[in-house]
Amino acid sequence: MSSPVVLPPPVYFFTLGVSMSRVLSTEQAKAAIGQVQSIITGGFTDQISALDAQGRVLSDPNVWDGPLAAEFRGSTWPETKAALDKAKEELEQLRGQLQKISQDIFSAGGGA
Repeated sequence: MSSPVVLPPPVYFFTLGVSMSRVLSTEQAKAAIGQVQSIITGGFTDQISALDAQGRVLSDPNVWDGPLAAEFRGSTWPETKAALDKAKEELEQLRGQLQKISQDIFSAGGGA
């Protein structure tokens, strides 16, 4: 019979209320933040607005009518418009978050 292995008790580290976490910001991260911001502000939300405008045109029975047009007006477009509105809102929130992250990186000495 072999004797049982006795393991030492686990070691716990406490930081007295201060969270110790790794913070890393590479040039690649800063470049990616800039690219995402550029995509959002460089026309992506404008494209969503343009889709909305064309969807409204197609929803007008004086412009397009018939069974498929009615289905488009009744369900396809309202669902699509809601998704586009949500996407636009979330992109604006992301843009704001990325702006804050970018400022934090710069103020922490990560700016070039």
